Amino acid sequence: MTRTNDRQSERDDSTSVTQSSELECPECGCSTVYRNQERGERCCKRCGLVIEGSLIDTGPEWRAFDASEREKKSRVGAPVTRTLHDKGLTTAISWQDRDGNGRTLSAKRREQMRRLRTWHERARTANNRERNLQFALSEIDRMASALGVPQSIREIASVLYRRALDEDLVRGRSIEGIATATLYAACRQEGVPRSLDELTEVSRVDRSEIARTHRYVARELSLALEPADPRQYIPRFCSALDLSEEIKSRAMEICSTTANEGLLSGKSPTGYAAAAIYSAARLCGAGTTQSDIASVAQVTEVTIRKRYHEQLDAIGCTIEG
Repeated sequence: MTRTNDRQSERDDSTSVTQSSELECPECGCSTVYRNQERGERCCKRCGLVIEGSLIDTGPEWRAFDASEREKKSRVGAPVTRTLHDKGLTTAISWQDRDGNGRTLSAKRREQMRRLRTWHERARTANNRERNLQFALSEIDRMASALGVPQSIREIASVLYRRALDEDLVRGRSIEGIATATLYAACRQEGVPRSLDELTEVSRVDRSEIARTHRYVARELSLALEPADPRQYIPRFCSALDLSEEIKSRAMEICSTTANEGLLSGKSPTGYAAAAIYSAARLCGAGTTQSDIASVAQVTEVTIRKRYHEQLDAIGCTIEG
């Protein structure tokens, strides 16, 4: 019986046990008491007596069967992110000039913390590549915040910029241009497109450079980017115009029907979506004007009128006035 208990104890000890040498077994007086994490018990290693049961498990909720798997699943600190040049592994010194209890620091201590922050920021970027990456990722984050795109797109844009930097695509081109092009490509990939005009408003480079750099980056990185679907713009435009669900559904239907007939070929997706919204608004009797839609979609009223007549002819509808 003792051998059986010893073998069972050895098996438990080889899986997940924690030694508690400060405790003694009340049965045999031995101090080799261990805690079985899987069973939630504290047992004696010598005689097998269960000293305490139903213990609270303070360990992680996941299971690991070897050291490498345990290391991969370990969670310490904030999650790693590609939107920071150091992936968020370094610390940051706060600018609040307050101690741990919330009290204001003295003048001498504030000056000391200011010097520490300066040297800390210098130490975070060891070379030109890291400084380039730090500036570019901050630009991507700034533009993404202004455009209101989700965090997932910022991560993808950061990964694309890192690839461009690794393949030396930034040489001879502006950092802002490459950063804007990768953000534009990430939006296209995730189905949350933003027009070049919208990118131009938040970027520090002009529209032609963004378009040129985007084509270059997409070609060099072999990005499979399909043409933007006008239907992806309709919900955002309708929300900005405060239009009803009926108008949005009708505009989606108009886009689908006319695109299947080949009218979308060679057309701007934003202008096409704006015209579909105007057509749907007229068919539903809403009083939305061309100028309101053109302002939201950042297209001209002439474009809306041209696409509007083409779409009505394609669906076989006529509107008087």
